Amino acid sequence: MEDFLSVLSRCALFQGVAPEEIHTILPCLGSKTRSISKGGPVFLEGEPARWVGVLLTGTAQVVHDDYYGNRSVLSILQPGDTFGEAFSCAGISTMPVSVMALTDCEILLLDCSRVMTTCSHSCHFHTQLIQNLLKGMALKNLAFTEKIRHMSKKTTREKLLSYLLQQAKKQGSASFTIPYDRQGLADYLGVERSAMSAELGKLKKAGLLDTKGSWFCLKDTRRDD
Repeated sequence: MEDFLSVLSRCALFQGVAPEEIHTILPCLGSKTRSISKGGPVFLEGEPARWVGVLLTGTAQVVHDDYYGNRSVLSILQPGDTFGEAFSCAGISTMPVSVMALTDCEILLLDCSRVMTTCSHSCHFHTQLIQNLLKGMALKNLAFTEKIRHMSKKTTREKLLSYLLQQAKKQGSASFTIPYDRQGLADYLGVERSAMSAELGKLKKAGLLDTKGSWFCLKDTRRDD
């Protein structure tokens, strides 16, 4: 775990907790690590909703598959990101989503019941941990609200532009990189990849944007009168 302290120090869950304190608190939280191969499941829908996860290395995604197997990507996880906390804290019995490894991953799992309850040792940093957990869930709720705003647009073109304009504003530049490949972006927006690719082609041909892979550059086509 020593090798991962730098990642945990940047994790929002451990904000305000010194590295040496992180090392001390992990046993108190019933922590354990797992190695997941690319394409493998970290959590599967239907498994017990008990753990708060922290991605230590690699990339993963939170997904939901409907009855017919259609997949929706809810979020992309990078090192230091947490996952599963909303479900385990809600007290539901099983996970309503799956978490899948996009690359080989190292995962830290924390027992949610121990995270949410101050221990018998009265760790002075446990209160900070609970506050961080609640703040993190609130921020994820805001991110989910953004996703709903994009998906509520009527057409694929409107969904794309809503998302891309929001990314430009968030990153403070008309040129930016998104955390999705083409399939991931289509899954995030809830559209067909072929239809989305067609719209990207039209937008590029119209001079409204340039794109290559996960890189985009929005063009300002406004003209002064």
